Parts: sequence; C-alpha cells; structure tokens
Amino acid sequence: MVAEIRKPIALNWRKVVSRIVQGILMFSFVGCGNSQSDIPTVTTDSTKANASQVEVVSAKMVWIPGGSFEMGTVDPMFPDAQLVHKVTLKGFLMDEHEVTNADFEKFVKATNYITNAEQKLDPKDYPGVPAESLVPGSAIFTPTQQKVALDNPLQWWRYVAGADWKHPLGPNTSIQGLENYPAIHISYEDAAAYAKWAGKRLPSEAEWEYAARGGRASSKYYWGDELKPGGKWVANIYQGDFPQKNTGEDGFDGIAPVKSYAANPFGLYDMDGNVWEWCNDFYSADYYIQSPTNNPRGPADSYDPEEPGAVKRVQRGGSFLCSDQYCIRYRSGSRGKGEVRSGSNNLGFRCVKDSV
Repeated sequence: MVAEIRKPIALNWRKVVSRIVQGILMFSFVGCGNSQSDIPTVTTDSTKANASQVEVVSAKMVWIPGGSFEMGTVDPMFPDAQLVHKVTLKGFLMDEHEVTNADFEKFVKATNYITNAEQKLDPKDYPGVPAESLVPGSAIFTPTQQKVALDNPLQWWRYVAGADWKHPLGPNTSIQGLENYPAIHISYEDAAAYAKWAGKRLPSEAEWEYAARGGRASSKYYWGDELKPGGKWVANIYQGDFPQKNTGEDGFDGIAPVKSYAANPFGLYDMDGNVWEWCNDFYSADYYIQSPTNNPRGPADSYDPEEPGAVKRVQRGGSFLCSDQYCIRYRSGSRGKGEVRSGSNNLGFRCVKDSV
C-alpha cells in the first residue's frame, strides 16, 4: 500500500520549548546528563576523516546568467507555490555549495558572533516557563522506534539542550572532521549576519529557484523527471520508512559533505536535499498571486495562515529528511518556511552577490 504523503509542518521552536518545559508534550531535552547513545548518528559514512586528514573545500562563487523562467508549480501538493508565473532576473553570483562549518567558523572567529541556538532564551517569549528551564539548544531529528502516523512531527523531533552549529548533535559532539559539512542549526538571523560579514546577501526566492533549475525546462525534479536517473541517487534525501528507518541508499542517513553529488548545469551543488536553505524573502502563502515579474524580492511582511503571529522567511530545497512519504519538497517549485530565530540539524544556507 502506498503511504499517504504529508507535507511537513513548520515548527515554531519557541512554542515547542514552551510546551516541553511545561510538560504538555512528550518531547525530551537531551545532553545534560544523558548518554551519547541517545543522539542519532550524522551519517553512515564509516570513512569520515578526522580533522588532520580533512582537505577543506574552498569557498567559491559561480556566475548565474540573467534570464526568464516559469516560477512555481501546478502540483496540487503545493498550493502555496501557485500560480505559475513568469519571472525575469538579472545575473548574479551564487555560492557553489552550502556554507560549510569551516566557512562559518571563520566568521565566528572574526566577529565573536553568537548564534540564536547558543543564546539563553528570553523569558518574555515563554510566559509561565521557569527561567532556569530556558536553556540554549536546537532541534534534532530522532528516528522513531516504530512506525507512526505522520500527522505529529514532534514524534521525531527533539529540542536538544546544547545543540548548535559547533555541537551539531548535542553538547558532547563537535565539528572536528566535519569541516566540509554544511553549517547547521542556523537561523535566518544567523545566516543574514554571516552574509553581511562576507559582503554578500541571502538569495531571493526567485533567484534560488532559477539557479536550482539550472537553465532547464520545467521538470518534476530540478534534475529531471526521474527520481533516480540511470538508477542512481543524485541528491541526499530520505530512503526507507520515514521516520523510523533511513536505509541510506544514497550513501548517507544524515547530512552529507558538500559536493558529494554532481553539480547542476550552472555548476551548483546540493540545490536539492541535504539541508534546507534560507532565502531572504518573507514567507506569504499567497504571494505568487501578485508577485512582480522583474526581480521579485518577496512580500513586505510575513503571513502564514498556520501560524499567523510568527515571522517567517522562505526556505528552499528540502533536506535529507524529505522522502516520497513525507515532505517531498525536493520537487521543482515547492516551498518551505521557517520562523526567523529557529534552527535544526537539517537547516543551513548559501549566499549570493550582485556582481563580480
């Protein structure tokens, strides 16, 4: 029997933390006094090198020539990505891969920047929650022990005390040997701060989709119409029974190092899967109905009918947790969204620049 496909629910981690510490949801903190065996693995790659053996991938940008394309999708799974509309863009430079741990570490060392995941939570945002319970941390995907209904993502997400970009799976983990992996647990605010320091900016949603299409005609996936062209996996997504068992057929059961798969025709890597990527646009579910034709930059403010009070920005590309059972947002034209101060272990970014 074919599993029912469900769209992902964008979690507002402020609400989640509030519910956790008040005991409303069966959602556990880990890290403080828990064993490392409670933390899921990053990857099935048993040959992961240690830090002294890692040759750091250079940060490079590629030129994306200007042009026009049909943005969005007619797929009924994605009503917020309709209507399909013509968009014309100027040329721009784009990072060839996601910002890595090595890249982000340079930024932090130069600026002493503290990410949202490392900051103590503000009691004003969590009324009724004891201040001592508001500990820094982030969200980590944790496989379930058995098959579950796909209507409650809190069954496979945990808010992990001490998880952040340099402790990707909790306080007893590090990025040693993971220099070429995407920086994760990155909020929109963190990504925007990095981009400003680097003399770049975050891509508009239109720029991101145009770059992901690589100059190709419209297709089911950004790489074509077949999920496995030539019988090979071409992106880091989820295989198996979500969220219980990722078989890792594509080589990874978590995030993969950048450039693990072939580049698209523009020379860009990992525009599908691996980690979600922040765009600069505010998220609005009906924006495509009135989107400008030339160089659109998103709506003036955010509106998500599922969480009207949350300020959200667009995310694109899906992640290693997207599968044909759940999420499927590696399909062309589909959109994601996230609260601007929230992060998780499947969320990163890349940057763009207007000219050489």
